[in-house]
This record gives sequence, structure tokens and C-alpha cells, in this order.
Amino acid sequence: MRPARVGRNDPCPCGSGKKFKRCCEGKVKGQSRTQRAMLIAVAGAVLGAILVGIASFTADTSNGPRQVWSTEHGHYHEVP
Repeated sequence: MRPARVGRNDPCPCGSGKKFKRCCEGKVKGQSRTQRAMLIAVAGAVLGAILVGIASFTADTSNGPRQVWSTEHGHYHEVP
């Protein structure tokens, strides 16, 4: 005979007096709120790092005129 399934709004079988969804449901499912929050935080950090990396490739980082090498004169010339 299987034990009866505990509903989310039923009292927790551990005896805490809380509802099952606020007490032991996360333990039964195998993932606590803390683990879920950490997973979301890490995923956000990774996504942020990816976006910063993409932005660094697409940003115009020139601070002034560009320089090109002149083989005729043997030095750089500024190009607007």
C-alpha cells in the first residue's frame, strides 16, 4: 500500500505546523529555494558577462584620428 500523497496546502508531515509548500516541498523536489536563487544569480552573471563581451567587440573605441603607416615616408600619418 502506498502512502497518501501530501498536497501543497496540507499541513507538513514533519510536524512543523506550516503548510507543506512553505516547509518541506523543496526538499522533496530535490531543490531548495537557496539553490534555485543561486542558479538564477549565476545564470544572470554569465549572461551579463556575455553581453559585456559582445558590447566590447561592437563598441567604437577610437579616441581620435586613426593612424596609417606610410611606406613612402617611413612613419605614421593621421587619417580623419
